[in-house]
Amino acid sequence: MANTRAIRQRIKGVQNTAKITRAMEMIASSKMRKAQERGLAGRPYSEKIRQVIADLAAMSRPVSETHPLLRQREVKKIAIVHITPERGLIGGLDANLNRKTAAFSLQQKATVSMILVGRRGIDYMRRYGREIKAEFTKLGDKPSLIDTLPISRIIIEEYSAGNVDMVYVAYAKFVNTIRQTPMMEQILPVIPDKSTGQTMDYIFEPDSTSVLDRLLPRFVESEIYHMILESIASEQSARMVAMRNATDSANELTDALTLAYFKARQESITNELLDIVGGASAIA
Repeated sequence: MANTRAIRQRIKGVQNTAKITRAMEMIASSKMRKAQERGLAGRPYSEKIRQVIADLAAMSRPVSETHPLLRQREVKKIAIVHITPERGLIGGLDANLNRKTAAFSLQQKATVSMILVGRRGIDYMRRYGREIKAEFTKLGDKPSLIDTLPISRIIIEEYSAGNVDMVYVAYAKFVNTIRQTPMMEQILPVIPDKSTGQTMDYIFEPDSTSVLDRLLPRFVESEIYHMILESIASEQSARMVAMRNATDSANELTDALTLAYFKARQESITNELLDIVGGASAIA
């Protein structure tokens, strides 16, 4: 009976775990839908602002006089904005992001420094002794643009001052519920995408150069904000899938333990019957 008692206790423990993972799955599902809506809503804006910048860059002053964020120079120092989740229970998403950034930094001949957003990336980069310029945590599940401005301001100031020559952003792009892709995208210097420009006949006030000078910092700020929203949607989606898999595994384990419990109970009853029959035979 001790064996069946231990199995029964284990079944109860696994069932309690399944209840917890199921609740976490439902919470992550709710957060994922809201984060997905916020992330996808920013994509048209990002595409449109890229198109406007391409048009403005084509109409503005010569390259030698362009805005500091457009100037390209010899790459001696690289900064990477590494955006990772705050919490675990997300499968391999954080590990994939950390490995991608680490592999990318090792491939560079220039000096690489990190601007870290999220606890999972901070712990990883500290462990391996990477050069860290700044750390940001606890942005929450629904950050506003104001919450992310300090991140974009750092890279704008560092690049404008010539302290870094190129800036990349590593983040998880939300593709769908079961797929999140680690991305490494260059954000500075801003390179206008000529394929998106339509060379339309705009009327600017006061002029195209002044508008471009004001628009470029806003572009960097909006891109950082949008990438953080994509990362949050990816985090919640990965957590939902991980908790669903954990719940399914717990239910399968419960079924296997229940079968083992019935077998052990049947064996115990059979042994007791044999003892009774054996005792009756001895008396007779």
